[in-house]
Amino acid sequence: MPFIEINNLKVYYEIYGQGETVILMHHGFGCCKIWKTIYPVFVAQGYKVVMFDRRGFGRSEQGDDFQDFYESGRYRPESVTELKILKKSLGIGDCHLVGQCEGGVVGVDYSIKYPGEVKSLVVGSTQCFSEVPMTELNRIKLVNTFAELTPELQAKMIEWHGEAAQMNYNQFTKYGGAYGVNYFDLRPILPSVSCPTLVLYPDRSSIFDVEQSIAFYRHLPRGELAVFPRCGHNTYEQRPDDYARTILDFIARTQKGDDSRASRPAMTCLA
Repeated sequence: MPFIEINNLKVYYEIYGQGETVILMHHGFGCCKIWKTIYPVFVAQGYKVVMFDRRGFGRSEQGDDFQDFYESGRYRPESVTELKILKKSLGIGDCHLVGQCEGGVVGVDYSIKYPGEVKSLVVGSTQCFSEVPMTELNRIKLVNTFAELTPELQAKMIEWHGEAAQMNYNQFTKYGGAYGVNYFDLRPILPSVSCPTLVLYPDRSSIFDVEQSIAFYRHLPRGELAVFPRCGHNTYEQRPDDYARTILDFIARTQKGDDSRASRPAMTCLA
């Protein structure tokens, strides 16, 4: 299996196809396996797809201090550094970034720090801001322990994380990661995202209200918004065809230099 050593830890990655690079970044409970129905569509359309498990997720190593790291202010900047080193190691220059939920936060941070490297950005089901501390939001919105999950969800976590599934879930659902411990707010930094950006959102997420998507895209200089009706939080899983098609259409238009949405963001509702 392919690994790259980053900060003395093994980071797992996969590469498929040829062409312009699209990097798919998983959410805060998963790994690159979440993209199993998505990446083949991009490959079939002539893109090279890169996926990786961030530190502590899936097949990537956690390190002895992972829990402290996950709950610290180091998590977001070091996630950006991890992506930078991965890209450099694989010889990837300009690329398209797609981030689901927490992966979208990494995409925003990376696009601001390295604007010349990101051709376009897609954020799916990514929180824009919180109105209560994240500890409180997670307590209200999430199943708090692995033991309380349905057998189906337990099996999915085990598929993604193996023996670490229970420990990981209990850690991820508490607090930390890209969303942090206290109040979370991307609005002050979103105007610094200079690349074309698509905000892709479900209309009935059990975690984040759909109004989050409007706040998100209205703060983007070159933003677009696509809302999936009758869809829950995991858009990539519940509407995979629409998910892939909408992103591919967005990337294709940005490649043609269609910047007509730069002055007036576009909103789409997919029936």
